[in-house]
Amino acid sequence: MPRRTVILFAAAVCGMALALALITVMVVGARDRAGTAGAGSAGTSYVAASEDQPLVGGPFTLTDQNGRPVTEAMLEGRWSLVFFGFTFCPDYCPTTLAMLEATRRELGDQGKDLQFVFITVDPGRDGPAEMKAYLDSEGFPPGVVGLTGTPEQIAAAAKAYAVVYEKVGEGEAYTMNHSLAIWLMGPDGRSRVSLNHQQGPEAAARMIRAVRARG
Repeated sequence: MPRRTVILFAAAVCGMALALALITVMVVGARDRAGTAGAGSAGTSYVAASEDQPLVGGPFTLTDQNGRPVTEAMLEGRWSLVFFGFTFCPDYCPTTLAMLEATRRELGDQGKDLQFVFITVDPGRDGPAEMKAYLDSEGFPPGVVGLTGTPEQIAAAAKAYAVVYEKVGEGEAYTMNHSLAIWLMGPDGRSRVSLNHQQGPEAAARMIRAVRARG
């Protein structure tokens, strides 16, 4: 191969390698941003409205496990922890519910008025009756409010809370991927901070106490 051709070929290969590297960085960066903005991937927590983190929450119309319609007004007047999941969830959702109950105990008197709100991302399987049966299961904390709705209502609520979810698989054995954040909402219905189930009850309780002290 003539020397000029070799040089041109080598330059082309280097150019392609550089382009692939740039594409890889862009894809990984976008994926990482989605994992964070999608609300608190496991192991991450942050204060709402801090740098690069918008406030979450907003209007929603859903149905609780007793068949009653509810709106975002249910968050007003008390502190709440809001998270998304589904009743067929094999690990994260049961673990989160157990962690929340342990956090409430860790908080002592401050935990008595803390409201837990569990919103399904699987409305096709999680109707009010299914949510009620799941949340009434032995070992789960008492008083959890389970919310479901039409696919459109769930999508609107998820968007308000920066939650990303998707159906994985086909048939009855499908599962759901979803964001993992637990949002602490103030009595004014506005978000304060995101928690995650890997923090443990002691760390979560410390964070909640600090946020409540600020109001």
